[in-house]
Amino acid sequence: MKPAGGAPVQRARAVLGRWWRRRTLHDRLSLLVTAAVAAAVLTVAGIAFAAVAQIQRQQLRSQLETDARSVVAQPELWRDGPPSQGPGGRRDPRFRRDIGPRWQVLGRDATVTAHSTNDLPVTDGARRVAAGEEQQVQERVLLDGHSYLMLTVAAGRGGGAVQVAADQTPANRTLTMFGLLMAAGCVLGIGGAAALGRTVARAGLVPVQQLTKAVEDVAVTMDLNRPVPIHGVDEIARLGQSVNTMLAAIDAARQSQRTLVEDASHELRTPLTSIRTNIELLLAVERQPELAHRLPPEERAKLLRDLDAQVGELAALTTELVELAREETTREPAEDVELTDVVAAAIDRVRIRVPAVTFTFDADAAPVHGRPNELERMVVNVLDNAAKWSPPGATVHTGLTAEQGWCVLRIADTGPGIDAEDLPHVFDRFYRSPAARGMPGSGLGLAIVAQTAAQHGGTVTAAPNDPRGTVVTIRLPRL
Repeated sequence: MKPAGGAPVQRARAVLGRWWRRRTLHDRLSLLVTAAVAAAVLTVAGIAFAAVAQIQRQQLRSQLETDARSVVAQPELWRDGPPSQGPGGRRDPRFRRDIGPRWQVLGRDATVTAHSTNDLPVTDGARRVAAGEEQQVQERVLLDGHSYLMLTVAAGRGGGAVQVAADQTPANRTLTMFGLLMAAGCVLGIGGAAALGRTVARAGLVPVQQLTKAVEDVAVTMDLNRPVPIHGVDEIARLGQSVNTMLAAIDAARQSQRTLVEDASHELRTPLTSIRTNIELLLAVERQPELAHRLPPEERAKLLRDLDAQVGELAALTTELVELAREETTREPAEDVELTDVVAAAIDRVRIRVPAVTFTFDADAAPVHGRPNELERMVVNVLDNAAKWSPPGATVHTGLTAEQGWCVLRIADTGPGIDAEDLPHVFDRFYRSPAARGMPGSGLGLAIVAQTAAQHGGTVTAAPNDPRGTVVTIRLPRL
């Protein structure tokens, strides 16, 4: 069961939390600095006040004990009144000073045998000391509207007691004045801390304000090539460096997107133009039947077959563009994967599509951390490319080994190979060598392979196969 006051406390905390979140960073730092200095000042002031009060009490108690011992040492000299006056009214030379303003000597039965001009109360504690039940008692008593500290000590073997008292009002007045001075000092110190806190916060946030202005300028101008200025090696400098890294990544992504759109529009324009030309020709014949003799049936059938092939090419290009865009967003979660299983699944898929080519596979255990579907698509693209360039009855060999912290996948075909001048460009988007322009394809398959390998922290290369063909080598970090 919750306490009855729980709801108001929670509401107060919520209000305080909302108020705090609405403050600027400058205000928060100022308040934190002020609170820290205020806590330190108040702590020191409290300790100082308590120490002074304790010292005053100790001094007063020591004075009373000294006065009491003076009486106890020679009680016979105090029986007939204060010994401050000797014969003829002169001060007795054995007494160098008067004791406290009030003193009193008690007999064993607690009767007053000698006293100063003002009597002291005989309390129960004083009676116990006079009777020998206790050695001393310290009490606070109120006399004439003033607070006195009274000390009662045993008078010795004969019994009785000695009482001495001192007025605490002057000491309390001094302590009060000291407390007021301490309070004034605390107010001034906290006020100075508030002003200093604002100054410190303003000076400390100058780099943050500069960084904010630079980022806002980038947001307005959209100029991602202008880095944020960095000064020093502190946390603000690290933040600026992180912002520059982020801007560079955004600029690279924007450039990549722009390149993809430009290349895609260029590659899509060619099949779309051809399709449009052929469709316009067919529509012209349909609108003017008298011109049908100009398009014989065999030409019409050939035109329709071309249209079907162009639509298929356009569909394949669109699919690969979508896959490439998905690769850039990388939405599939990464996990620990056995690359052997991924490659085996990819080989099974390609083997069904290309039954005229034989696929072999030798593999060692190769655990990696990656995205299974993307890795399988990467291997399928390489196998499709190898099968496309392999003659019927040829063999595509796939080998997977573990080498010095890497999983190395090699896919070798026995096709015509790649010319030396084309090797540096085979993984570029939409690149097609002169020999490949008459073959089906979009020039995106190997670009997807390179991008997927890079996203998994790996590399991909292409090299001639001995004695003929091409070897594509993919290296991925091994678990």
